[in-house]
Amino acid sequence: METLAMSARERERVGLMKRVAEAVLKLRVAAEMMGVSYRQGKRIWGRYRREGDGGVVHQGRGHSNRARPWGQREHAVELYRQRYNDFGPLLASEHLATEHQIGVDHETLRRWLMKDGAWQPRRRRARHRQARERRPRCGDLVQIDGSEHDWFEGRGEKAVLMVMIDDATNRTLARFYPAEDTASAFDIFARYVRRYGLPAALYPDRDSIYRCTRESRLDEQLADTGPETQFARAMRQLGVQMTPAYSPQAKGRVERRHGLFQDRLVKEMRLRGISRIAAANAYLERSFLRFINGRYVVAAADPSDGHRPRPCTEALDWALCWQEPRTVGRDWTFPWRNRRFQIDPQHAHLGLPGRRVTVVERRDGPLAILYDGRSLSCHPAPARPAPVRPPAPRNFPPLRPKPPAADHPWRIQPAVRRRHRPASRFPPTSYMAHSREAGSQAAQTTFQLVDTK
Repeated sequence: METLAMSARERERVGLMKRVAEAVLKLRVAAEMMGVSYRQGKRIWGRYRREGDGGVVHQGRGHSNRARPWGQREHAVELYRQRYNDFGPLLASEHLATEHQIGVDHETLRRWLMKDGAWQPRRRRARHRQARERRPRCGDLVQIDGSEHDWFEGRGEKAVLMVMIDDATNRTLARFYPAEDTASAFDIFARYVRRYGLPAALYPDRDSIYRCTRESRLDEQLADTGPETQFARAMRQLGVQMTPAYSPQAKGRVERRHGLFQDRLVKEMRLRGISRIAAANAYLERSFLRFINGRYVVAAADPSDGHRPRPCTEALDWALCWQEPRTVGRDWTFPWRNRRFQIDPQHAHLGLPGRRVTVVERRDGPLAILYDGRSLSCHPAPARPAPVRPPAPRNFPPLRPKPPAADHPWRIQPAVRRRHRPASRFPPTSYMAHSREAGSQAAQTTFQLVDTK
């Protein structure tokens, strides 16, 4: 017996057609009750007489004008299994369209993959978060952070991706470096300033690059600056406010951008065979950052630009460098990175021995010395000779006494030399008891002598 799936309206039409077949109802009246014209009613009545109840069912059921050919569906699923098995449906649909000319919506591809068992949805726990309102203008606040990840999936060297993202618009700048250190932070910040301008504030985490935890020295307390890292000192000189974040959720925009890079960028570099930092940076600048900023950038609430004017190149380079104080010795030298430098004689009138100078090591320039706002010239000093130390004494083995031989006279002792301790004439009692006994005997002896006389 065949089973037909009908809607409520189709079941109602079957009942009307049965009444027409039994001559209980006129076809014109049945057409009015079905809400169709008399001509359409005759068509329905003709299909009912030829096919029975199945003639009333809509002929387009089970067929879609937008259905994909079955071969295309199998081909898309097979490509996903071979090349994109760890891609999400959205990213996989984009690659199928650009590289294989298979235009399929990501939701359709998701249903195909779920039905075939090639993809499982990832359920995430819903956590309560309090949304922070974006800054109104572009450049009011920029988040900066580094992401440590296996970017080349074991094919190349270890790398860290430094990311800067604008809080108002999600505009992103990223670059690979060998490690997340002060030099990497200086370089990515300089690139951002040259491209967009000087931001009003930065929002980093509490890494040792951006925040110093030691106690303040006396000179720092007098200057009211407190302990600060080289990057924090550079931001203070440039007038950029730094506000540290106390949790990963607080800087959620840059953390979500890390997730996007770790998902999409890793797979794109795998498809292109990129395994070096230089090639990865070239791909970022040439293609991937344009795609990210073209797709995920949002409009700011205030269209005006909040960036401050760009400082000149020399001022930016002087700020983004290493600056540390050193004390000049009596020989007009100072130490720096396990080396010694000699201040030139032309600055003899300054009386520098015992005074503090600032040593500036630029990222791509020579070493410079600043004292009271003026630049001093110097040159490497000859290395000090190593101190002459007396040779260490030779470690002779310890002298061990040689035991006497078996026939040594010390071992053979004559019987005359063997003296034994004589036995005591007193019983083994204590000295006090022996003294009391001796005293009582003496008293008795004295008493007897007196009686005799």
